[in-house]
Amino acid sequence: MIYPQNAIDKLGFTEIRDLIKEKCLSEAGRLMVEKIQPQIKVDQIDRFLRQTHEFKQLLQHDEPLPVDHIYPIKPLADKAKLEGSFLSEDELYRMLLALRTVFNIIRYFNDREGQYAHLELLFEHLPIEKSIIRSIEKVLDDRGKLKNNASRLLEAITNEIIKSEQEARKRLDSVFKQAQANGWTADGGLTIRDGRFCIPILAENKRKLKGLIHDESATGQTAYVEPEEVFHLNNKVRDLEFDRRREVVRILTELTSEIRPHVPLLLSYHGLITKLDFVRAKALFAIDLQANMPILDKEASVNLVQARHPILYLNSLRDKNEIVPLNIKIDATDRIILVSGPNAGGKSVCMKTVGLLQLMVQSGVLIPADESSSVGIFKQIFADIGDDQSIESDLSTYSAHLSKMKHFTTFANARTLVIIDEFGTGTDPQFGGPIAEAVLEQLNTKQVRGVITTHYSNLKLFANHTAGVENASMLFDNQKMQPLYILQIGKPGSSYAFEIAQKIGLSKDILEYAKLKIGVQQKKVDTMLVDLERDKKEIVDTKYVIGKRERELVELKSKYEKLNSDLENNKREIIRNAKEEAKLILKDANKLIENTISEIKTVKADKDKTKEIRSKLNQSLDKHSKSLEKDAKNNKPVVSNVTPELEVGDWVRIEDSGSEGEILEITKSNTLIVALGELRTVLKRNRVTKLRSKEKSAAKKRISSIATESAADFYPELDVRGMRTEDALQKIELVLDRAVMIGYPSLKIIHGKGDGILRKFIRDYLRKYNHVSRFEDEHADRGGDGITYAYIG
Repeated sequence: MIYPQNAIDKLGFTEIRDLIKEKCLSEAGRLMVEKIQPQIKVDQIDRFLRQTHEFKQLLQHDEPLPVDHIYPIKPLADKAKLEGSFLSEDELYRMLLALRTVFNIIRYFNDREGQYAHLELLFEHLPIEKSIIRSIEKVLDDRGKLKNNASRLLEAITNEIIKSEQEARKRLDSVFKQAQANGWTADGGLTIRDGRFCIPILAENKRKLKGLIHDESATGQTAYVEPEEVFHLNNKVRDLEFDRRREVVRILTELTSEIRPHVPLLLSYHGLITKLDFVRAKALFAIDLQANMPILDKEASVNLVQARHPILYLNSLRDKNEIVPLNIKIDATDRIILVSGPNAGGKSVCMKTVGLLQLMVQSGVLIPADESSSVGIFKQIFADIGDDQSIESDLSTYSAHLSKMKHFTTFANARTLVIIDEFGTGTDPQFGGPIAEAVLEQLNTKQVRGVITTHYSNLKLFANHTAGVENASMLFDNQKMQPLYILQIGKPGSSYAFEIAQKIGLSKDILEYAKLKIGVQQKKVDTMLVDLERDKKEIVDTKYVIGKRERELVELKSKYEKLNSDLENNKREIIRNAKEEAKLILKDANKLIENTISEIKTVKADKDKTKEIRSKLNQSLDKHSKSLEKDAKNNKPVVSNVTPELEVGDWVRIEDSGSEGEILEITKSNTLIVALGELRTVLKRNRVTKLRSKEKSAAKKRISSIATESAADFYPELDVRGMRTEDALQKIELVLDRAVMIGYPSLKIIHGKGDGILRKFIRDYLRKYNHVSRFEDEHADRGGDGITYAYIG
C-alpha cells in the first residue's frame, strides 16, 4: 500500500507513533502502537476512529477510568498453562491486581451501557470470573505475601518456627550476657553471619566459648561464634524453614492448578487491557493535538478544513507560536493540486500535512483539523520526498526520482494518493521539466489524486489548461518580503527568486546580470505571476474587510429588528390597556349620566334640585380627573435603592454560596478581596451583600470557632496506600482544604512506591492545586519517593 516503505518515515508517521507510545501504561500497549499500519477497509477504519473519539470524550467529560494497576497477564497465563509449574507470590499478586483493574473497567462500562458503544465492542460478552480472585485472596494477604494460615500444615510449621526462634534467641541472649560478664566479648552486640546469630568474641577468648566460628573481623581481633547451646536449635529452625518452603510450593502449585482452566479467559483479559491501553494512548495524544474525528468519505477525496501539521502544531504549543491552518480540497474535479510559490513559503509543509493526516486517518488516529473535514480512503499512497540516492544500487538523486516515477505511472490508479516534492528536479531543467510534464499527464490520465510541489513554469502552464490538474500557490507578501503560509487555490505562484535574493543582500550587479540571462518570455511569465499575486492579495484583503462589514451589518440589522419588534409589542400593549381603561371610563360616565337624568326626572325639573344634582355630577368628574393624575404620577419610573457603599473591614455574605467573610481590599477595577477564614478569594461587588452589625458579630464567632476546632483536631499526615486513585485524591483534597483553612504549612502523604502510578496521579493533582507551592520526596532513609511532602503557601 505504501511506496516506498521509507515514505512513512519521510511523512513523519513514525514520529507520531513514538509520541503515542509515550502515552501507554504497558509494554503490551507500546508493542501494539508499534504495529499501527494504515488500513483500507472503511468499516474497520471507522470503528478505530470512533473508539478513539469515544475514549477522548470519556477522558474529557466523564469520571476517570480505573487503570490503577496494568500488569501484563499473558506471561503469567502462559506460565500457568504448563502442567506442574507454579506462579510465585509476586506473580500471583500482580495477577490479582491486574484482574481487579480489569473487573473495575468492565463494571465501569457496564454502568454506562450504550454510552460508549464502540468501546464496548472491545470486551463484548467478557464475563467477570470472580473465582480466580477469590482463590488468590484465600492464600495471599493485602501485601501480596502468603498467609500463615493458607493451610493447617503451614500454620503449624510457622508457629513451630516462631517458637524455636524465640527459644534459640532466649538461649543466645543468656550465653551472650554470660560471655559479657566474663569479659570475653568484643564491642558491639549480636550479629548475623552465614544467616546465623553469632556473638562477637575477642580472638584470645574464642576457645573459651564452645561453639562454631563462622567468621572473623578484617583485623583478626574479633571472632564471630555461634554457641554450641543454640546450634541444634538453629538447625531445627533451618529444617523447619525447608519444610515451610516445601509447603509453600505445594500451596502455590495447587493454586496455579486451580487457575489453569481459566487461562483462555486470562488471555482475553490481557487482550482487553492491552487494547484499552492502546486506545487510551491515542485518545490522550488526540487531546494534546486538539484533534477531531473527520467525516469518512467512501470516495477517493480529501477536504481538509483548518488542518495543522501535528508535529509543527505541538512545537508551536511548546514555543507559544501560532501556525497558519491549511484548507485544501482534492476531489474528482480537481484531482491533482500543483503547489508553487516561494522557497520557505510552506509548500512542502502543505504537501506533507495532506500525506501525514491521510496516513493518520487510515491508521485510526484522530487528526488536528476541523470536525467538518472529510477524508476518503486510498488503497495506495505513493510518496517521492527528499534525496534517495544510493551508492550500493548505483542510483543518483535523479535516477532515484525516475525509479519512483516509473513505479507511480505503472501501478497508480484512481484510488492512489500521490505526494511529490519538488517535481522534476535533480537534472537539467531543460530536460527535467518536459519529463515531469509527461509523467504528470500520465498520472492525470490514470485519474490519480495527489499534491505536487514545483518551481517549473511549464508545469504551471500545463495545469492552467488541463482538466483535473489545479494550480495553487503559497501566498507571499511582496511588500514585507515574507511568506504568509496561506494556500490559495486557482492560480500559480512565483518563486520570488530575485526578490528573495535582493532581501538577502545579493549584489545588484549580480541580480541584473542574472535577469539578462533568463529568457524574455520567462521573465514576462514571472512578472505576470508576481502581479497576479499582488492583485490576489489585495482581493483577499478586500474580501475580508467586506465580509467583516457584512457581518457587522447583519448583526446591527438583527438588533434593529429585535428592538423594532419590542417597540411594536409595547405599543400594542399600551394601546390595548388604554382602550380597556377608556371602556371602563365610558362605562362609569354613562352610568353616572343615567343616574343624574333619573334623579332630575324624579324631582320633576326643580331648579334648585337640578342645580344640586349637576353640582354632584361635576364633583364626580373632578374626582375622576384627580384619580387619573395620581395614577400618572404613580406610573413614573421608580428609582431602586442604592447599594450601600462597601469599605475595607466590612463583613459581607456571598450570594451564591452563603459564605461570610471580611473585605481585605477593594481594587481599582472595583473588585473585592475577601478573607474566608484563612482563605482569600476575589469577587465582583454585585455578588456580595453587606452584613448588619448583629450578623457581623455572629459571622466572626462562627469563623473563629471553625478555625479553633480545625486546628485542635487536625493531623498533617495522610496514608493512602492501597486506596483507589479516585478515593485517594478525594481524601487528599479534603485534608488539603482543611490545612489551607487553618494555615497549616505542610502535609505528609504516604502513598507507597509500587509502580509509581498512584504517586504520579497524586503529584499531578498537587501541581494543579493553587495553594501548594512545592512538593518533594521524604529522605531516602525514611521512605524516599514512597512519601510526598506538600508545602502550602
